[in-house]
Amino acid sequence: MSSSHSSGTALPSVAIVGRPNVGKSTLFNRLSGKRTAPVSDTPGLTRDRREETAQLWSHDVKLIDTAGLEEASKGSIAARMREQSEAAVALADLVLFVIDARDGVLGADEEFARIVRASGRPTILVANKCEGRSGSDGLYEAFALGLGDPIPISAEHGEGLGELISHVLGALGLDEDTQTQEARALRQDKATARPIKVAIVGRPNAGKSTLVNALLGEERMITGPEPGLTRDSIASDIVLQGRTIRLFDTAGLRRKARISAHAEKLSASDSVRAIRFAEVVVLMIDAERGIERQDLLIGDMVSKEGRALVLAINKWDLVSDKQQFLKTLKEIVAKSLSQVPDVALVSISALAESKLDRLLDAIFKTYALWNKRIATPHLNRWLQEAVSRHSPPAVSGRRIKIRFMTQPSARPPTFVAFCSRPGDLPKSYLRYLTNSLRSTFGLPSVPIRLNLRKGDNPFASKKRRR
Repeated sequence: MSSSHSSGTALPSVAIVGRPNVGKSTLFNRLSGKRTAPVSDTPGLTRDRREETAQLWSHDVKLIDTAGLEEASKGSIAARMREQSEAAVALADLVLFVIDARDGVLGADEEFARIVRASGRPTILVANKCEGRSGSDGLYEAFALGLGDPIPISAEHGEGLGELISHVLGALGLDEDTQTQEARALRQDKATARPIKVAIVGRPNAGKSTLVNALLGEERMITGPEPGLTRDSIASDIVLQGRTIRLFDTAGLRRKARISAHAEKLSASDSVRAIRFAEVVVLMIDAERGIERQDLLIGDMVSKEGRALVLAINKWDLVSDKQQFLKTLKEIVAKSLSQVPDVALVSISALAESKLDRLLDAIFKTYALWNKRIATPHLNRWLQEAVSRHSPPAVSGRRIKIRFMTQPSARPPTFVAFCSRPGDLPKSYLRYLTNSLRSTFGLPSVPIRLNLRKGDNPFASKKRRR
């Protein structure tokens, strides 16, 4: 902390730094609640330091938006921009070092991480643009910067900001415990008010638009027996069971070989885009036709994108032998979607508006699991027990040692284990750890990311790497 802050005469200052175009100004605008910093894909748009008072829950802090740190010749505008940024670092009580997780760690990130470490200022590593699958690789690369555990966010979509604010307040000595109960309640209300993004997907004519109309309570979507009536992903906000849901009704996904018309090609890609930006995906199965290979391919796509999955068996009232149908369906799903065991499976009739409350319950429960976080001490106690119960195999006469595990992000639950030789650990042992994680911490029906990195516990020592 700076002396001015410790004496109580100035607000604690937080400098947002990083190479150009990683989203610093977007994050500045999000945290300040104002659009004072210009945002563009053009690198170098911010040239001067920009300051704004921001209220982070019940605490005021001074945010400093800086120009992108970049290599520059002496005397140039870029060089003066860099000097301004380095001055902001030197004067700040806390530094937010931002990287673009989609780009991964670049040489410029490594160079500027050394500058920030050399400054000796407390630093939080922020991995921006982590929405969807494309940001995961860069998130794991960020561990190598030696700036601690990266906090995954999406400044553009407002994801992960609550966790980031918790870390900021903790680093500034303004712990959450000092906040009033009113502030806590307000935060909870805001979290509950944010719409849960739910995409309704499936093969053409499975009843997707009928389900959306039933949930909305009005005929907002065109429905009929002709497949392909829905051509766009249409978003509708609605409050159900006290929670706000943003429903996306999508065009039916069918095999590429069967997509002929240009409009259908566009709508198919629109459905894929809806899956990538959804949080929960409801896959509609037509009970009259049963589950088909295309349904399983869609489910696999949802899992690979890391979205939460719920299966809705529509037209349930038309099934004669319900018990046998359900048994067969569960066997197929367990075998073909083994990466998300115990996926929620709800039988409904969208046309008759039957059992929709059960579907909503499954959506909310799966969403909560998808957001679940596990404390690092609990993870490592579990890891010790799992390894002692079933040790990693020896490869070439040398035992593989798994030393530490952390959860850098949720949505879906994502874990990183540090071990001696990650490339030699068999996939079967990785499956053993994943299944044990699921059963121990109650994580059915959602994708789990378990990644291996070489090394010891990277946070055991407070000594900075140079």
